Amino acid sequence: QVQLVESGGNLVQAGGSLRLSCVASGRIFSINDMDWYRQAPGKQRELVAQINSDGSVVYADSVKGRFTISRDNAENTGYLQMSSLKPEDTAVYYCHAPHIATQRGIEHDTWGQGTQVTVSS
Repeated sequence: QVQLVESGGNLVQAGGSLRLSCVASGRIFSINDMDWYRQAPGKQRELVAQINSDGSVVYADSVKGRFTISRDNAENTGYLQMSSLKPEDTAVYYCHAPHIATQRGIEHDTWGQGTQVTVSS
């Protein structure tokens, strides 16, 4: 069974930086897209950034120029570097993989447990 485990969330002051990590474990052959979502209290979960297996990226308008998504395919790990953080970035951040090829077939729609990011003003 494949698992995604996030880490790196913390309390940080506005203007600060954090780096989130997402490690995929299990008998994995390959991971297509790796996404980062976030959900603030009382709000819907939203896509923050996405990176494809070929390295192409997409960002939400609200984080463009401040966040950078990357991945290490050899380590089945994804990263989200967050800079110039704002209080409105406060949320639980989730790692997501729509399709993971494993020894037992394709795992669909895999989510991590989330990591809390709190930005104080």
